[in-house]
Amino acid sequence: MPEISPFFGMIITINYNDHNPPHFHVRYGNQKALISIEKLSLIQGKLTPRALALVVEWGALYQAELQGNWDLARQQQPLRKIQPLE
Repeated sequence: MPEISPFFGMIITINYNDHNPPHFHVRYGNQKALISIEKLSLIQGKLTPRALALVVEWGALYQAELQGNWDLARQQQPLRKIQPLE
């Protein structure tokens, strides 16, 4: 699972050959979640409300880059790092 952005203890990844809808993965301690790129909403898993809010804030800033990485992953191309939330 290629890591595209780490911030505040969270690791954001996108998998190659993953299922639709376009989404990214978040790991935060023992918590794991899948977040929709289009809707920036929780698809599966669980995050604390604060962690989810930070991920959604970051996703809103980099939604186009996330979609671009999703497209690259579908083509088996190297993914681009995305700026972390500061």
